[in-house]
Amino acid sequence: MKAHHLYTLLIGIMLSCNQKQLEVSIFETSANGNKLTKVNEFQTSDNKVSIELIPEETFQTITGFGGAFTESSAYLLNKLSKANRDKILKAYFSTEGARYSLTRTHMNSCDFSLTNYSYTPVEGDKNLEHFTIEEDRDDLIPMIKDAMAVSEDGFKIFASPWTAAPWMKDNNHWVGGKLLLEYYDTWALFFSKYLDAYKAEGIDIWGFTVENEPMGNGNNWESMHYSPDEMTDFVQNYLGPKLEEDGKGNVKILGYDQNRAHLVDWVDSMFKDEASSRYFDGTAVHWYDSTFEIYPEKLQYAHNKAPNKYLIQTEACVDSEIPKWKDDAWYWSKEATDWGWDWAPEDQKHLHPKYVPVYRYARDIIGCLNNWVDGWVDWNMVLDTQGGPNWFKNWCVAPIIADPDKDEVYFTPIYYTMAHFSKYIRPGAKVIKLDCSDNELFATAAHNPDGSIAMVLFNETETPKSISLSIQEKNVEFSIDARAIQTIIVPKNKHNKLN
Repeated sequence: MKAHHLYTLLIGIMLSCNQKQLEVSIFETSANGNKLTKVNEFQTSDNKVSIELIPEETFQTITGFGGAFTESSAYLLNKLSKANRDKILKAYFSTEGARYSLTRTHMNSCDFSLTNYSYTPVEGDKNLEHFTIEEDRDDLIPMIKDAMAVSEDGFKIFASPWTAAPWMKDNNHWVGGKLLLEYYDTWALFFSKYLDAYKAEGIDIWGFTVENEPMGNGNNWESMHYSPDEMTDFVQNYLGPKLEEDGKGNVKILGYDQNRAHLVDWVDSMFKDEASSRYFDGTAVHWYDSTFEIYPEKLQYAHNKAPNKYLIQTEACVDSEIPKWKDDAWYWSKEATDWGWDWAPEDQKHLHPKYVPVYRYARDIIGCLNNWVDGWVDWNMVLDTQGGPNWFKNWCVAPIIADPDKDEVYFTPIYYTMAHFSKYIRPGAKVIKLDCSDNELFATAAHNPDGSIAMVLFNETETPKSISLSIQEKNVEFSIDARAIQTIIVPKNKHNKLN
């Protein structure tokens, strides 16, 4: 067994002794029990890693990190005591918590609703004179407004429809089908009306995705299908012009909103030429093709196709699983599967291995940030012990699990994993270059607007690693535990003198 020695990072002493010593703060979440814990004592290891941060070389600008306001999460919060409801909202949005900065919500119902509903209940109402967001008033709107009250920094919200009302579709059904051409104008008006209705509630919507999962979801829950050219046509000739005409041209429109494997076909259509690109502000992607494979080449292709537009990961979760209650070890174990474990075609099974839930998040977020993605949004913020409520019984895992009958709340290790990014890499930060000598260590870094640098490391190996971190001729040494995530903050101060 390799010898390890415990030492303490005495920042203050080193500050006076060695002006080339970099001052840092280090926070760790680990299989050994740390939960975003500030660490000062480190074991040395024979596994030496050198990392150099190069802030002079920058990449994309960060839009934000966060999760989704769903009717299911909002309904659950209303079932909890005020103390636990406040505890969860503060955990996600307060300065002391995860500081979520980019969020999503749904327009009309989705699978994580209590039942099917739309804001357009009257069939044939082409001018949407009966448009109403009444269904959102009991749960969804109060959750969003309470989160706004908690957040000191504020956060962006984008909204996504799962489907139009059945009467606008060629199959007259909540699931599948396509929007009838005679209702393209009506559906564009729907987005404009939604902005007005939420504005009247004091909620500003930052952007939209045009359609959640336009390729469908196996005809299971709410969906409405577009081909790439159909979505481009709707945005170019209906949605974009309508928002512009109504004085809402500043609201962002993100195309696609499904899995990365098919990303190339969609950006080729959306950004085919100046006319098709005009109203698209960016591209939205999901991770469900594989929660293991990041698809870096496809992300880079999408960035190069529209280098000045957003590229945002808009939905992810550990799906097809009932959450494990107060069992941290499960979230660090190689037991979780996803939908593809059971249902993927045989030639795609390798994309859906059993994998550690915490690893999926850490690996994917770092991989996305290193391939031009500028925002990363989780799915439901809170679910119950069954992984719902969900009208289709499509059970999933959320970072926070609640038992409303016992009024108990469980912060899973996934919550702390998300916070390693959302709390410390802030909107407006620029991803910077780093050189790392160890291919087994996942690493990314960003230069924040306040001048600090946040670096996130993820060590999925069974062995601690000693890190030698350098930047602009300054250096610091520390270590990362086995099976751990760290965020290292390099503040901009008189000592570090970062450029």
